[in-house]
Amino acid sequence: MTSLIRWPLLVVLLGWLPQPALAHGLFDGHFTERAPLFITAVIVAVAWGLYILGSLRIRTRRSDAAWFHGAMLLVVFSVFGPIDDWAETSTSWHMTQHMLFIVVIAPMWALARPLPQWRAVTGRVAQPLWSAVLRWGRYPVALAMLHGAIIWIWHTPSLYQLALDNLWWHAFEHACFLFTGWLFWWSTLRANPKQVPQALMANLLTLMHTGLLGALLTFASTPFYGESRDVADQQLAGLIMWVPGGLIYLLGAGWITWRWLKRMWRRQEASALSQRGL
Repeated sequence: MTSLIRWPLLVVLLGWLPQPALAHGLFDGHFTERAPLFITAVIVAVAWGLYILGSLRIRTRRSDAAWFHGAMLLVVFSVFGPIDDWAETSTSWHMTQHMLFIVVIAPMWALARPLPQWRAVTGRVAQPLWSAVLRWGRYPVALAMLHGAIIWIWHTPSLYQLALDNLWWHAFEHACFLFTGWLFWWSTLRANPKQVPQALMANLLTLMHTGLLGALLTFASTPFYGESRDVADQQLAGLIMWVPGGLIYLLGAGWITWRWLKRMWRRQEASALSQRGL
């Protein structure tokens, strides 16, 4: 119990320490101006708190808890830390923030498997939501297309700038990346044996189109997001999406294949033992 609560409490205490004023900081402006950030903070706190309460009711493996708490710490760092301020003026930092959401936090949530803990606390109130998530998880390719559409839409110049200029759209952009990313990784990393071909296809599709977007940014000779943006910084952003992002999708494909092979080996072993009469 103490290990489950220690890290969240540490984050809360750090939040009250004096911090430099950030463009998107929680306490550096009028409440109405920062309302999207306060709402985001409440959602993060509720999700984290429900998981901790659920862990007291349902036994949680240490590895799952580590994935979840690590992901939530990264959410706090990515949304409320200095990286959000740097992303306002730097395309590469903006891309770093997006990639943290898409290829780090989202798969960590999928590996953590938090649904049993959340369901244990919310009961019937949120059952339609959890049932919908489980249904959507049966369609990896469809979720990959949805997630891909979100990535391309928010990287169009007009919406990219809108998210920088308006905190409401900024928060909505982050929610889109995190939610669709979580669904995508949930459906692929947790695919059952019959869904493995679809999961691998979804992973390959995402690898290809994110690599294409990264290549477009890398080889562009003009800034896509305003004349004030540095082309070299934009090219670095493209490389961040293209190379590290691509490696993570390849690791995801390897994880899917490994889980599938382990299940096959277990079945073969069980079949061999049954034939021997053991």
